[in-house]
Amino acid sequence: MPKRPNTSPHQPDLFDAARDAANPDVRDPKFDQTYKKRAPGRTSAEKYVVEEGDEGAGAGPNVRRVWNPPNPFDSEHRELLEEAPVAALEIYEDRARSILSHNTSDDVGFDWSVNPYRGCFHACAYCYARPGHEYLGLGAGTDFDRKIFVKRGAPELLDRAFRRPSWRHELVAFSGVTDCYQPIEASYELTRRCLAVCERHRNPVAIVTKSALVRRDADILQEIAARLGPDQAHVSITIPFTDESMARKIEPGTPSIRRRFETMEILARAGLSVGIMVAPIIPGLNDAQIPELLRRAKEAGAVRAGRILLRLPGSVRPVFLQRLREELPLRAGRVEERIREVRGGKMSEWRIGKRHVGKGTYWKAIDQMWKKNCERWGY
Repeated sequence: MPKRPNTSPHQPDLFDAARDAANPDVRDPKFDQTYKKRAPGRTSAEKYVVEEGDEGAGAGPNVRRVWNPPNPFDSEHRELLEEAPVAALEIYEDRARSILSHNTSDDVGFDWSVNPYRGCFHACAYCYARPGHEYLGLGAGTDFDRKIFVKRGAPELLDRAFRRPSWRHELVAFSGVTDCYQPIEASYELTRRCLAVCERHRNPVAIVTKSALVRRDADILQEIAARLGPDQAHVSITIPFTDESMARKIEPGTPSIRRRFETMEILARAGLSVGIMVAPIIPGLNDAQIPELLRRAKEAGAVRAGRILLRLPGSVRPVFLQRLREELPLRAGRVEERIREVRGGKMSEWRIGKRHVGKGTYWKAIDQMWKKNCERWGY
């Protein structure tokens, strides 16, 4: 079995800080819910459950019960005979020795990235990073959503990396794996501190996030843009749906669509370069929403638009399909057919250069619609 990295429990006062981060300028209304401490546990991390809020999209569906697909690295898998318990939030400290990840894939768009967290509270069914938890001896389902690893030393590690004579001030991307502005960032502020390191070393950054919390760091991003140029502090807001009900089912822990477009507009008015990332495009589910997404993003001040076709590597496939069949049973079969259609009969594609785009007649129609609307709105 793969070994879990060096971890240690956090002190309760850190969770108190997360619970008390009820500043509307910091937290999304989507997360106007409290962290409630459970009875003292004996695990290696304090456990918290999120109480269901009385308002805000997606509060109810985001309370999920424990479920993970079989871990391919484990020799056995256990199924519960009775109803599974609610998946509690557990925070672990990841004592990482480095924070800069070097990317060698030609189809990603950046060479260096920083990921202060492993796992993501947003609980997006389609997240391609889910299999990473299996290397830790955990599951790709609710374990990924609720067992979050925090790299508390990230800012210091980044500062150390930037001080090396070999560093060439190349672009650093945030959220190359999991969202660097997921809710616990309101307490830990690791992303903000890493951005401060980038500003101090005059290093360009690019951010991809679904969270309105990025607004908090507009001041640092403005400083970077003022020193290096407006394109050197770019923020892309990921919005794959215009249908709020559909978004709640597939990405239950994310802020509302309205809140995300509002964030885009606020950052644009602050003089920052912003864009929309329509990711993932799920054939048969959200591809028809592309024209409205591009239009609304342009009206909110977006200057760039990016896209990624749905990928279902490893254990992402059973997690996504289970969610699809549970939440959208009448559409699930058709969506699966369309996915296979654009993947040449397969459910996923791993080859670099081919994994982010599709093939066949249906994909060509999506591609033409994308290009036509990008031209129409000036992307």
